[in-house]
Amino acid sequence: MSLPTISEFDDLLGELRADVERVEAELATLIDSPVEVVRQVGSHTLAAGGKRLRPAFVSLAARATGRPYDPARAVRLGACLELIHMATLIHDDVIDQADRRRGRATASSLFGNTASILSGDAMLAKAMVVLADDGDLGIIRTVSRSVVEMAEGEAREVECRGRFDLDEGKHLEILRMKTAAFIECCCRVGAALGGSDRETTAALAEYGHHVGMAFQLVDDILDFRGDPDRTGKPRATDFKEGCATLPLIRLRAGMQPEEAARVESWFGNGVSEDDLIDLVALMDAHGTFLEAESTARCHVVSALTALQQLPDSPDRRLLASAAEFVVRRAS
Repeated sequence: MSLPTISEFDDLLGELRADVERVEAELATLIDSPVEVVRQVGSHTLAAGGKRLRPAFVSLAARATGRPYDPARAVRLGACLELIHMATLIHDDVIDQADRRRGRATASSLFGNTASILSGDAMLAKAMVVLADDGDLGIIRTVSRSVVEMAEGEAREVECRGRFDLDEGKHLEILRMKTAAFIECCCRVGAALGGSDRETTAALAEYGHHVGMAFQLVDDILDFRGDPDRTGKPRATDFKEGCATLPLIRLRAGMQPEEAARVESWFGNGVSEDDLIDLVALMDAHGTFLEAESTARCHVVSALTALQQLPDSPDRRLLASAAEFVVRRAS
């Protein structure tokens, strides 16, 4: 598949940036509340920024159908899905007892756990109002089922916390549920906005699934070797909390018994910075980052293959570029 030239990509990105700006404005309206703490938590979370990938995928998928759609509706529903994502991040930070996200203090560290949880609940409820006002039962079902799967994926991850011997299949299923299913949902919503046929919807859904898997796999790699100044959070957060991710799972398979015992003693037990340096070096030496990157790349290839079922267009090529961005990002 041919990707856009640099000039074409800049032009297309400019169009997408305008959509993102409209989403930001919509989000500012949605987080407003007569309850001061709800407004404060929402404003703080919105100000932290983010890639806004989810509303971008809604608009891009709608465009890539090649059919007419209502851009204002895409912005509204894209903001709705981003609002859901923001609420889950607030809840995640409470669960993880996180002090920082995207280089800023978390809402829970500023406003407390109770206020943050309740404000996140209010944001989820507002998203449901947006869906109800839109009135498309198919979209309501798609989003509702995805939110259930995302919540159950997070719960399953908690259920598996502390399991050094977590197998790869179960880990990948957790990633599918907690991350990939929602990216797939965004693409399905975009397809519905474009009134696409079953084959186009399936292709966009498959694309979203594989991009979501690649995104989370890269996140798990960056958790170990990303620059905290760029990722906005401390290194090895999952490892410190006892959550086994693919780099650790692949490392575990190749370690000698004494190495495995040493790494297991650090797992979920407050690994020191010196030991963390040793752990990352061990992962490098065993090639586990390269293996995890290869797995993420395979998902990108599958995403690009799914796009081949759509008519060639600048928007299809921008979706392809978005998939490439997922595996090349540094934060």
